[in-house]
Amino acid sequence: MTDASDPRHAHREEGFPSQHQDQPGHIDEMSPTPDHGESSYTGHGRLEGRRALITGGDSGIGRAVAIAFAREGADVAIVHLPEEQADADETVAHIRRAGRNGISLAGDIRDEEFATGIVSLTRQQLGGLDVLVLNAGYQHDIDGFASLETERMRRVFATNLEGMLFTARAALPDLDAGASIIVTASVQAYNPSPGLIDYAMTKAAQVAFVKALAEEVGPQGVRVNAVAPGPVWTPLIPATGWDAERLATFGKDTPLGRAGQPAELAGAYVYLASDESSYTSGSVLAVTGGKAL
Repeated sequence: MTDASDPRHAHREEGFPSQHQDQPGHIDEMSPTPDHGESSYTGHGRLEGRRALITGGDSGIGRAVAIAFAREGADVAIVHLPEEQADADETVAHIRRAGRNGISLAGDIRDEEFATGIVSLTRQQLGGLDVLVLNAGYQHDIDGFASLETERMRRVFATNLEGMLFTARAALPDLDAGASIIVTASVQAYNPSPGLIDYAMTKAAQVAFVKALAEEVGPQGVRVNAVAPGPVWTPLIPATGWDAERLATFGKDTPLGRAGQPAELAGAYVYLASDESSYTSGSVLAVTGGKAL
């Protein structure tokens, strides 16, 4: 086996240098720059003609999914905070370079009117909606449960749960048979870290949401699944508030011994959005470097 096909060595094996960003994080301030599949992802027409909406689509996992979807033949709308416009513009450029229609929608999904309105805007501008990726998320480091700040906790709950519910609720009534809803959960739903207790709680709730909704809408021909990432190098990480030691060891506790890159998750979302997963619903697909759920 060559190094190129050995998953232990497929991407960066070292830890990450000390760095800090305020939320939301930005790609151009990260060292090293994440790999979203810009140079590596090759499409095979598996999503030809479909229309997708991705929340948190400007960077990280969301950008990798947007690039992959476009190269698989889908038109893509991405949702992002206004201060993430530069990253969003670059993601849209990748979508359009793939020959697909790409749009960006700026706002905060904690706002119910915005989180609901993005569904109708996507349908208007793309001509419909077939794949909904509920990916936007927020986390912050907590130095002990007693220090959990109410407002930051509320931001975690509002972003990860309320925003997700607002958008899914708005989209569901007009989804046709064959549509797919995909939620970005986390290994934290199953193996919660004390320093991410409120984030982990929301991820466990997302898993419950996926299983319950899949049960309800299966008879309508709509599938609902989740991807549970492990440690992945995205702008959320340097904006979490971790110290130099935590960044230097980020991902080292996985069986593969390293953190993942956003590009390594894109295929999981393509699979769940495509007809290849026609008998998969209510599932949580782990992309964790070997960490068990």
